[in-house]
Amino acid sequence: MADPEERIPAEGGDSGIEKIKVEVAYALPHEQVILETMINAGGTVDDAIKHSGILVLYPEIDLAVNKVGVFGKVTKRSTVLREGDRVEIYRPLIADPKEVRRKRAAEGKQMKKGGGDLKETTAPAKEHAEAGRESTAKTAAKPLQD
Repeated sequence: MADPEERIPAEGGDSGIEKIKVEVAYALPHEQVILETMINAGGTVDDAIKHSGILVLYPEIDLAVNKVGVFGKVTKRSTVLREGDRVEIYRPLIADPKEVRRKRAAEGKQMKKGGGDLKETTAPAKEHAEAGRESTAKTAAKPLQD
């Protein structure tokens, strides 16, 4: 529950309904928006989204399709929010990451760290690697001397 000092009385006087401040975030590939909004204490993710006006700004958001979360963790729209929470609306994936990996594996491609394809190792680098293995083999074959 929010700290009593951070609670803000509802508009129109002290009607006893407390308000909390939350953020609603939505990101497109080249645009991100975070809207601050005030909702009744005990309000849900759904309340924050509707009250923020983001559905008017971005009519392509379909809450039946788009998943939502709080601070990066997927959650239900009925989740009760706390003071300072950030509600995030996630866009559907363009490509299923598991399917992309399966396809790469079927094609016999390897992936480097960071997601790109590996480039073929150049001949000098291969020779250097082989020379390193030979020196290791020679060192391992020598008996230890006291």
